[in-house]
Amino acid sequence: MQLDALVAEDEPLLRQALVAQLQRLWPELRIVAECEDGAAALEMLETLRPDLAFLDIRMPGVTGIDVARALETLSPRTQVVFITAYDQYAIDAFERGAVDYLLKPVADERLLATRQRVLARVQAGAPDRQLLDQLLDQLARRPAVAGAVPPPAWITASNGRETRLVMLEDVLYFRADSKYTAVVTADEELLLRSSLRELAQVLDPQCFRQVHRSSIVNMKAVAAVSRDDSGRGVLRLKNRSETLVVSQPFMSLFRGM
Repeated sequence: MQLDALVAEDEPLLRQALVAQLQRLWPELRIVAECEDGAAALEMLETLRPDLAFLDIRMPGVTGIDVARALETLSPRTQVVFITAYDQYAIDAFERGAVDYLLKPVADERLLATRQRVLARVQAGAPDRQLLDQLLDQLARRPAVAGAVPPPAWITASNGRETRLVMLEDVLYFRADSKYTAVVTADEELLLRSSLRELAQVLDPQCFRQVHRSSIVNMKAVAAVSRDDSGRGVLRLKNRSETLVVSQPFMSLFRGM
């Protein structure tokens, strides 16, 4: 059976190794997209609607869990295989059977077993959404990883020749700006010498959510979210007059709001 698959893994060497392993052990599987983060995975899933998605759980910004939640809207028939480092809490959840998982580094025999499970699920039809949602809720409640670095409380950004200390609670949103990132507060815009992707790796995901390839918003600064006639989302902010566009794939992250 020929299937199309997407691979989303933020570590380039691991992503390349998994793709090569899939090509060797599952030659009839066609890799239609290789994504370096969850944001790219959302966009590719909406466009390609593959049969299968290999998702790293711990991607910065938009996580593999976020992407899996969005599948109900973007690509309902896509089956999920999570890629994870050893985490008994997660593996106990996976054993419920809603999705499959691969432990890093991926062993050949485990990948072959996953292949058989996926083929059986594809033949059975669309994923069991209720089981999948229960699993994602359980994974989202996992305890913090031991030794994990807590998110920062502040950053430094520049305003001309002056460097300012900016508390993250005062940031309304970040916007990609050429080689830099604009830091927008209620009163001003500053520049940060970090990419949006680098920021996503350190920001608190409970507060800051990526809503577009070029923007991350502080959810505490959002007054309302709506859709325009094209299906894109529009965020209205509490302390700024401008609105922010939420690209259509990212609207699925606002399900339930």
